Amino acid sequence: MTGHTITQEAADTAAQTTVTQSRAARELGLKRGEFELAVMLGRIRTVSDTVGGRRRVTREEIERVRAAEGFPEAMVERIRAVGTTEGAALMDISTARFTRLTRAGFVTPVKFYLNRYRAVVWLYLAEELTQFAEAEVNAGLLTGRAPSTIRAQLEAGVDLRARNWRGRHAGALLRQSDDPWERAAAVASLLDPVQIAEIIKDPYERAYVRRLVPEPFGQGAPESPAVRIIQKITTADDPDEIRWLRANLTISLSQARGHRPAPRPGPKPGPGPGPVDSAPEPASDPQAELDARPSPHPAPGREATRTGLLAALPEEEPREQAPEPRGLLKWLRRRGT
Repeated sequence: MTGHTITQEAADTAAQTTVTQSRAARELGLKRGEFELAVMLGRIRTVSDTVGGRRRVTREEIERVRAAEGFPEAMVERIRAVGTTEGAALMDISTARFTRLTRAGFVTPVKFYLNRYRAVVWLYLAEELTQFAEAEVNAGLLTGRAPSTIRAQLEAGVDLRARNWRGRHAGALLRQSDDPWERAAAVASLLDPVQIAEIIKDPYERAYVRRLVPEPFGQGAPESPAVRIIQKITTADDPDEIRWLRANLTISLSQARGHRPAPRPGPKPGPGPGPVDSAPEPASDPQAELDARPSPHPAPGREATRTGLLAALPEEEPREQAPEPRGLLKWLRRRGT
């Protein structure tokens, strides 16, 4: 039995024991947003049938969720997300105080969206807000004057909502990533392309990671105002956060390389039948093209030559120097100088 047959049988078996996320949401009676939030929070577990493929839900998991006490009302309540006005009412504080608490990082958003005016609307778990308000240690933050350190941060323009959301989102992505390369892609999804290119210097590894990066939140033209706003939220901008993500990406890459190498193109087929390329050339990657150019002034510690490129260039033949003039002609040239 060939490896292809085994893989196909495994895929057929997985298809029989799992369903798509959209079907699982219908069978559980959850709206799309509710289901996605439940998956992100780990309340509903998903599995992967192929690396980089869409995750699915097992029949066993659907039955487990259905059998939970109070389903579906209890599940819906546990994943209920509220905005600023409703959140402030749950905590019995003003909307202004609620906003200050969220900007200072005491409450972490669970999701966001852009309204029709392209303003960012942050949503919070109602369950977490209730728990925060009921904790005695937080009583001083709900009444009276805020501590001076918090006031100073807010006056300086500190807003930790996006950073805290990214931290929560990163944790959710890593929980859903079974493959080492998928975990590396999950971390890379929060860094800008320049940071990624500095860490993943191999163009084929970079192309593979980019292929495994989760789907972006914004759909539309890359330069549209809405997409730019979403990219700003989903891309790390704090120095400490960037250092943490870079360190984690480096570690994740080391683990992924030890697990298996990134796919690369095989040898070019000759006149007869030959091996098929295992991965496309990442020619569309500008950074890959930049990496392929030999630097005239290589930085210390970096590879000064590109073996593949230099091997393809013919060796330059030494130019023959003209014979040195002798006798009278040589003397006349000296006199003319």
